[in-house]
Amino acid sequence: MGENEQATGWIDAKAAAERLGVKPATLYAYVSRGVLRRRHAADGRRSLFDAAQVEELARRGRPRRPPGPGELAIESEITALGADRPYYRGRDVLDMAGSGTFEDVAAWLWTGRGGDGEAWRAHGDGVAAAVAAQSGLPAGLLPLDRLQLIVTALAVTDPLRHHLDPDAVTATGRALIAGLIEALPPAGPSRVPGGRAAERLWSRLCPHPPSGPGLPRAFEAAMILLADHELAASTVAARVAASVRAGPYAVVAAGFGALGGPLHGGASYGAERLLGEVAEPASASRVIGERLRGGERIPGFGHTVYKSGDGRATLLMDLVREAAPGHGRLAAADAVLEEAARRRLPPPNIDFALAALGAVAGLVPGAGEAVFAVARTAGWLAHALEEYGRRGPLRPRAVYTGSPLPAG
Repeated sequence: MGENEQATGWIDAKAAAERLGVKPATLYAYVSRGVLRRRHAADGRRSLFDAAQVEELARRGRPRRPPGPGELAIESEITALGADRPYYRGRDVLDMAGSGTFEDVAAWLWTGRGGDGEAWRAHGDGVAAAVAAQSGLPAGLLPLDRLQLIVTALAVTDPLRHHLDPDAVTATGRALIAGLIEALPPAGPSRVPGGRAAERLWSRLCPHPPSGPGLPRAFEAAMILLADHELAASTVAARVAASVRAGPYAVVAAGFGALGGPLHGGASYGAERLLGEVAEPASASRVIGERLRGGERIPGFGHTVYKSGDGRATLLMDLVREAAPGHGRLAAADAVLEEAARRRLPPPNIDFALAALGAVAGLVPGAGEAVFAVARTAGWLAHALEEYGRRGPLRPRAVYTGSPLPAG
């Protein structure tokens, strides 16, 4: 840190974290909660923190912000939400998504260590049962609907589904995620039986093999970016299930139950349909204008946490642009972004970027929800592992506002 920065009363992240005795990711969580002020250094890369605020916070001790309306406060070491991105156990998710594998990131969420490089394998009996269970389903069903059935079929065929010790849960997690992917019907003639989870999931959601490494890299980055997001609605559902010692499959089923809502994992499907209406870039203004005139929200824009922009969306859109410059569907997505900015809508979020990836890659309808669900399974199980190590169930209390109770 330069002397000029010290003289102006600002210190870098390393110095601030050392003074407070916290991890750097916690600093950014404090920023998002309004506890600390932050600005960028002159080089545009580093973050600087108000030294006086840091010193005052160090004297007071760690802040305990009371939960706001609709919030449930749970202490966790898994994910901190910064100003524009999450941090997985102190590591910047954008850095992890740039070159990491989904398997390594899942292992990091579960154990704080990297993966062992081994391919994840599903239990054959479970996959066979899950495939058979889908035989009577109607045509055109979205992948997320299938995944909700698949997790149940995988569960009933696993005799170890009730084992809750950490090694058993992580082993179940690897087999469960592999099974979710393997039991989905292939989208086209190309089928990837081995390889990484992202490669296999691609073959279930895309009718054709990739033409180069760029879009598969963006696809795997999307899985990493979506693997966890602190206490999102589906994760709260998963943690509540785990707190009463429901097994890993039941935890994931609980997460699936909350994921598909249009204000959560289902938002990518809404953004996907929005992009589908934009047949060519010139129609973006009409499509958005008609939705706004009808009082509809524009899916894929705005975020309850990242008020100034979702860094995950920025990274994923950059990867898609690098992989498919000049693609017609990318031009349509960019036209939507331009029109949204012209109308001063909130910045795009990860749901819009996921829909843009699906449009450019030619993924099947509803693919974004499936990517979200399979990826977030890793996060749900990380939170389950944390919950299994605690004593009692999560038991929120209601503030009763109904009719007066009888006297006595």
